[in-house]
Amino acid sequence: MKKAVIVLPTYNEKDNIKSLIPAIFDETKKITNWEFSILVVDDNSPDNTYAEIIKLQSKYNNLYLIQGNKEGLGRAYIRGFDYALKNLQPQILFEMDADWSHLPEIIPQFITEIDKGADFVIGSRYIKGGSIPAEWRWYRKIFSFFGNIVVRLGFMNLKMHEWTNGFRAIQGSFISKILTELNSFNGYVFQIAILDRAIKNHLNIVEVPMHFKERKSGISKINAGKYILDILLYILLNSTFLKFCFVGFIGFIINIFGLELFYRIGFTPGVAAAIGAELSIISNFILNNFWSFSHNKIDKNTNIINKFGQFNLVSFGSIVIQFIVVTLGTSFFGDQTRFLFLLTSVIVFIIPYSYFMYNRFIWTNKSS
Repeated sequence: MKKAVIVLPTYNEKDNIKSLIPAIFDETKKITNWEFSILVVDDNSPDNTYAEIIKLQSKYNNLYLIQGNKEGLGRAYIRGFDYALKNLQPQILFEMDADWSHLPEIIPQFITEIDKGADFVIGSRYIKGGSIPAEWRWYRKIFSFFGNIVVRLGFMNLKMHEWTNGFRAIQGSFISKILTELNSFNGYVFQIAILDRAIKNHLNIVEVPMHFKERKSGISKINAGKYILDILLYILLNSTFLKFCFVGFIGFIINIFGLELFYRIGFTPGVAAAIGAELSIISNFILNNFWSFSHNKIDKNTNIINKFGQFNLVSFGSIVIQFIVVTLGTSFFGDQTRFLFLLTSVIVFIIPYSYFMYNRFIWTNKSS
């Protein structure tokens, strides 16, 4: 029988855990083709959460407990994942909050998607059928919604609606593969780091709708200021799209110098812009391959000359766009506007065109 382990990090969750654990076992016993265990990872809770788990263990054979120092959510999950993988050998690891914000009744939906072939299932508040608590104050709703939007835009992945919620079912083999990488992350940005790696490793990710509930008792541990800062820093350092934009900026500078150099030599503004664009393409190819799209880097088994030819072919659209925009612009408004129309062509047309085409045809999903 396949095994799943639900990892529950706790800190002062005694009042919630005494009712949540029985509810989880009541729900999971309905799933006959999976064996479920619960692993509580307690951060030495002063409210004796530990003692409550000990009582429950006399009733539930598949309830496990480990303790450690309070080092944050990410560290707790790492300890839990490591213990589960070594001692319980699950095919699936669940992440779940211990405060009743994640309802056990949707666990069967997660398993249904896993059984259909999903590698990674997320409970989503931001798809049809999902929601956030109606009783939240307006500023908390805005914080939650726009925080998620910032991550989606930062990674330029609008297909994924839920980046920060921690109700998930994940292939154990994937967690085992990336576990050491996760040591660098803690707090709630830990959730973003896992999903980012799942996307870059081309996992089959499915979102299921969920109603996020306000905790039944206790207080939230989230530090809003640190949370925002950690998210922005993670996006800045890890977003393929932002790296792509930075590489594009370098290419743009090269493009400007090329435009001006060849214009002064005697070429028309349109031709000079096209030559400058080719110089920037060479720079973009090298930097994108070894940095922006390094997770799909063109390796030694691929003919890099052929790939560069394909890159030039795809990028030829950028040259055509620049030629048309700069030529039309300067013909109506004069040669002195050449930089304005070069900038317009890059921001309005070339950035979205290039990012889509490079992902689609050059640095493609190696598993497809």
